[in-house]
Amino acid sequence: MTRLAPETYLDHLRSESARFREVLAAREPSARVPACPDWDAADLLWHLATVQHRWAEVVRARPARPEEVDPPRPESYDDLLEVFDEWSRDLADALAAADPSEEAWNWSSDHTVGFILRRQAHEALVHRVDAEQAAGVASELDPVLAADGVHECLDVMYGGMPTWGSWEPGEGLVRVDVTDTGDSFWLRFGTFAGTDPDSGTSYADEEDFHVVPAPEGAEVEPDLVVDGPAAPLDLWLWNRGGSEELSTAGDRGVLGRFSTIVASPIN
Repeated sequence: MTRLAPETYLDHLRSESARFREVLAAREPSARVPACPDWDAADLLWHLATVQHRWAEVVRARPARPEEVDPPRPESYDDLLEVFDEWSRDLADALAAADPSEEAWNWSSDHTVGFILRRQAHEALVHRVDAEQAAGVASELDPVLAADGVHECLDVMYGGMPTWGSWEPGEGLVRVDVTDTGDSFWLRFGTFAGTDPDSGTSYADEEDFHVVPAPEGAEVEPDLVVDGPAAPLDLWLWNRGGSEELSTAGDRGVLGRFSTIVASPIN
């Protein structure tokens, strides 16, 4: 479910990709990426280039899923920058020419172009932050996009459930308040179980959470409240910093459970 206008996501995809490119063009290819310690600047540049190349192919092939073919990686940093420019432009052009409501393959339950548009705006934002952290610089995150990123991270990246699994709601309510935009997101803990048909990996009683509607009745109180501005909340959920600007109130045990989930790798 997208929460912002399609043109807003498209504008951010273009601007965040441009800033990403600008920062990395001025860095040594060997500069390390703090949030991804196995990567240097060249690896980060190639990663986002291939991600954007892949999703441009998906949009053009819609509604079918195109065959995955790994493109050859250029040897020089200048050639990497040139390839990124081409593939990033291809993705933006493909999304601009598509109706967001059209069917398109993706790994979520929302098989629309709109899901890809939203996801790729946030992909570019997070990796722009990676580029800036590798360069030791920082620029602001748009609060509206960052608040949408908080929702996407909680609802899709952590709270999403594949069709082959089941979720049983349990005890524990968390409310995440975005103080500069006025957004609030309620979460309920539960347990997930199922077997991934692709990998064969089985999950049994794995604790996670889902975004849920605000409970009815003024007497319902969350067990934990996490609040802060949109940008640090978004960065914290993506393990890119930001925790020093957040506040928590409520059950410390629930905080521990919540923190453990959001500190785990997104799968």
